[in-house]
Amino acid sequence: MADIKFNPRTLTLVLFIVIIGLSRVLLPLFGDLVAVANYSAVGALAIFGGAYFNNNLKSFSFPIFTLLFSDVLLSLTVYKTEGSGFLYEGWYWVYGAFALMVLTGKLIMKKVNVLSFLAATLATVMIHWIVTDFGIWFGSSFYPQTFAGFWTVLVAAIPFEFRFLYGTLGYGIVMFGLFELLKVKFPILNYNADQRAITA
Repeated sequence: MADIKFNPRTLTLVLFIVIIGLSRVLLPLFGDLVAVANYSAVGALAIFGGAYFNNNLKSFSFPIFTLLFSDVLLSLTVYKTEGSGFLYEGWYWVYGAFALMVLTGKLIMKKVNVLSFLAATLATVMIHWIVTDFGIWFGSSFYPQTFAGFWTVLVAAIPFEFRFLYGTLGYGIVMFGLFELLKVKFPILNYNADQRAITA
């Protein structure tokens, strides 16, 4: 039987993702923090998972499962309405965009630094803006199925995308900054710091 070693890096990364993911559910429940909840942590979760998990299955599955779990909890609490089900209309566009955002983190943040983080953040916002708004526009009876109609949707979403940008920057700075500090203090959190550990 193979000698499986405990991997503190993977556990730490998962804890970061789960804690920030659950903040999507907890913040709206506190009246004084509702305004903070308007700044989405989703983009930061995606690029964080893409940047730090070297294993492709983990880099996509942990963030996506956390998003799904927090969405289900939100549908049962904050956004509970009769007959709404567990997920919102057009959820598949959001999850498709989220998977692309994880891929963005993997491709752009091969080396974690300020410039790669900013580049990944901007790319993530653009992906979210175009893909999710395409889902709102495509097949809509409200918006004309023309480029002008799609442009109308994009323009209407600009205020939300600015909040998405600020949320990605804010949560990203906290997540990346704290994990990089922990790596300095605890070298075992560096990839391949312990060659016997399971690949993160």
